Amino acid sequence: MSMFYTGLSGLAVARSALMTTAHNTANVYTAGYSRQTSIVTTNGAISTGAGFMGTGARVTTVARSYDRYLTAQLNGAEATGAALASYNSQISRIDSLLADKTSGLTPLMQSFFAGMQGVANTPADPAARQQLISAAQALANKFRATDQYLTDLNTSVNDQIVGSAEQINTYATQIASLNQQIGQLQAMAGGQPPNDLMDQRDQLVAELGKIVDVKVLEQDGGKYNVFIGNGQTLVLGDRAATMKAVDSAADPTRKAMALVGMNGTASELKDNIFTGGTLGGLMAFRAETLSTTQNAIGRLAMALGSSFNDQHNLGVDLNGVPGTDFFSEAQAGVFSNARNTGTMVLGASVTDTSQLTTSDYSVEVKDVTGTLTYSVTRLSDKQPIGDFTTFPIDFDGVSLTAASGTAQAGDTFLVQPTRTGARDLEVLVLDPAKVAAASPLVTGNTSGNQGSGALSAATVDAGYLATPLAATVTLAYDAGTNTLSGFPATSAVTVTLADGTSTSYAAGTPVPYTAGASISFDGIKLSMTGAPVQGDTFTIKKNVGGVSDGSNALLLTALQKKNTMGGGSSTFNSAYAQLVSSVGNRTMEIRVAETTQTSVTDQIRATRDSISGVNQDEETANLLMFQQMYQANAKVIETASTMFDSILGISN
Repeated sequence: MSMFYTGLSGLAVARSALMTTAHNTANVYTAGYSRQTSIVTTNGAISTGAGFMGTGARVTTVARSYDRYLTAQLNGAEATGAALASYNSQISRIDSLLADKTSGLTPLMQSFFAGMQGVANTPADPAARQQLISAAQALANKFRATDQYLTDLNTSVNDQIVGSAEQINTYATQIASLNQQIGQLQAMAGGQPPNDLMDQRDQLVAELGKIVDVKVLEQDGGKYNVFIGNGQTLVLGDRAATMKAVDSAADPTRKAMALVGMNGTASELKDNIFTGGTLGGLMAFRAETLSTTQNAIGRLAMALGSSFNDQHNLGVDLNGVPGTDFFSEAQAGVFSNARNTGTMVLGASVTDTSQLTTSDYSVEVKDVTGTLTYSVTRLSDKQPIGDFTTFPIDFDGVSLTAASGTAQAGDTFLVQPTRTGARDLEVLVLDPAKVAAASPLVTGNTSGNQGSGALSAATVDAGYLATPLAATVTLAYDAGTNTLSGFPATSAVTVTLADGTSTSYAAGTPVPYTAGASISFDGIKLSMTGAPVQGDTFTIKKNVGGVSDGSNALLLTALQKKNTMGGGSSTFNSAYAQLVSSVGNRTMEIRVAETTQTSVTDQIRATRDSISGVNQDEETANLLMFQQMYQANAKVIETASTMFDSILGISN
């Protein structure tokens, strides 16, 4: 009978192996499936006088071909690849926007300053003035459209974060459910692993890893604990936490991820703890590129508007009226953290657009030995600006004031000096006659002068607006003392020579004459050339009608090539070109990194599949082998049956 049972055991082993092979073949294209193998061992032998006689074989378990290390490595590679792909898809949109050479900001800025040059050439031509205003409106519209595009991109990122939270919760719930099922089935089967469910769980972990970088720790009972970020628990055995997209406490225009505790309270997580998956890519894109780009566009708009307004205010229009602001100017923004316990409201203003950066700033209130200290940090490079105890607080062209309320230690504020700069840029001067193209002053030589001395055109600075010329100034040359007299008796006069040497002279005193030297007083700057003679006089008076004067328009046109940004190191065009180059280079870096990461991921996947994947040729060979094994063991049973029948025949 032992031969009969031995054949039966072999038949059972062959049948199990055939079923396992058939299962592998059926799941050759099932995502996440690991090849299974029937593990066969011998039955216990029977002791006889001739030694131990074997009693066949049995299947102890069905094991899956699974390498935990390679699986974790592949999940990590796919998470990194998903982050880069997400980053690339977003930054490519900004790169395409900025690099447009036909409808971008660069050609519109050139058109605007060309219009300004047209007014300088023909200041009395209404058509030239109207063309300038039209070009200015087109430029302002482009700034606002660009800002709106970036704002919409931020909204899109927010929506994707909300969707990511929902996907994370779905996967976490399914993983927890599978943890429970796997534990129950293992207990019912005496510890035998439910391979298909374990593959499904690993596949869910892999899909979750494409959204957010995860770490997996397997318990003794085979259940998975899943962690995200810097150790936050997402799945603990058969319990799953809940993620929620909430408005950021620091910046309500952004969505942040929060972990909902057992009591239902959502704890906001920092953006920078998410480094992998599409969520990590979105967070990195928003922090590194989107915010910086919107700030850079805003800074450009604010610098252009401010410098143009400053010079425009120094001119006069066709009616001799002083110029007004040509563009509207944005205000710096400040957000109080929603978790602040104090009542202080900070106010912020831009004091110098040439000093502005493209960064946001954080202000943290600290208690230092009983004194409230306001610590300012530049967020782009995490560099501390300084600790301040009194207001106003001035840094990087920004001034902070305590508008109202009182602060408490631990309160924080987010300062965004340039975020809305492009959004709020509009043209205020719509009447062509109000373009202040003329200088507020005219200079001239009195008729009858005998010498060759001549006054240059006068330019003014912001100081002139505080003390405008009250009456005509007549300068007289004294050949005996080689001096000019007649300057206002209320102000000092500064003479600057060609070598840069400056000398100030008291109000009302004669000033030595040097041909070509610069003469400054009351915000007025001019020079005299030539050789005047005794009795020659020269006049400086208000410009009561700027019809044929385009001198201020020339100064406005010159702003195009003036270093008015980056602390006096960049023009408008070069600052924008730097932004385009920076985004373009970053886009290329991300694309190259994504391509490289895809190659690395494919290599790891190929290695993993060589262990866990189903090879159709191999399974076909196994099918034939186990079929032959089945037939051979059936023959053994047939032989045992024949032998038994023969024995029964002899006994009869």
